[in-house]
Amino acid sequence: MIHIVIPVFNRKEYTKACLQSLREQSNKGYTVIIVDDGSTDGTEAMLRSEFPEVTILKGDGGLFWTAGVNMGINYALRQNARLIMTMNNDIVADRDLIENMYKWHECKPNALLGALELDAISGKALFGGERLNWKLNKIEQVLDSLKPEDQKGIHAVTHLPGRSLLIPSSIIDKVGIFDQERFPHYIADYDYTHTVRRAGFELFCNYDAKIYTYPEESGERQIRREKSFKNYYKHLFDIKGGGNLRDFTRFTLKNCPKPYIPYHLANGYARRLLGYFVK
Repeated sequence: MIHIVIPVFNRKEYTKACLQSLREQSNKGYTVIIVDDGSTDGTEAMLRSEFPEVTILKGDGGLFWTAGVNMGINYALRQNARLIMTMNNDIVADRDLIENMYKWHECKPNALLGALELDAISGKALFGGERLNWKLNKIEQVLDSLKPEDQKGIHAVTHLPGRSLLIPSSIIDKVGIFDQERFPHYIADYDYTHTVRRAGFELFCNYDAKIYTYPEESGERQIRREKSFKNYYKHLFDIKGGGNLRDFTRFTLKNCPKPYIPYHLANGYARRLLGYFVK
């Protein structure tokens, strides 16, 4: 049984679409845990009336992504969960997502597995994993290196996002849960998966397990949509800012090999300070 943990705050229509796609899965070997962090748009009432099979945990509005996910993971572990999947509420799952996660988990029982991300509007493949070369300070997009006929099966990566991340409890037993103290919202998933890799576990993007997303609806995309000094400040310092300098610094100091830290920091600061205006 996969325990799916979904942190939510408002945006109940996205949550509804996500849960409906899970309800239509070809493999029913899962259960859903929603961590509702103080939604004010009727999310809880919708969940109780339309999705009574879902477990609801309540936050006080101050959890953000990482603490919300950790609350759900800890609850799942108390239910003796052996497989946990973290998921964002603004995704729609392909009907064979769960089936294909099980398939590759059986082949790689002690590995982290992520999903292939496609645009919910166009159906275009958007993200198929990355490989970070610390020495060259370069990220390879795995999807770009594959021919269409090779976009299947699993592909090794160095880190993974948390929007559909399958985590065996054997990994949690060794590594623990997400670092909510250092990374309350963004980068927590990349930090966690780098930590898992350093602990000796394998990471793969599972191209047979597909999710559909709305990239323009992310908090960072909304900050970038209207260029202003206020939004530039949010980009660099807000807890939901994709260019958050504090989080990037903490991530680098924790994960980057020491000889490459100065260059990685300098390059990353430049990209965050200037990239807001060119993207």
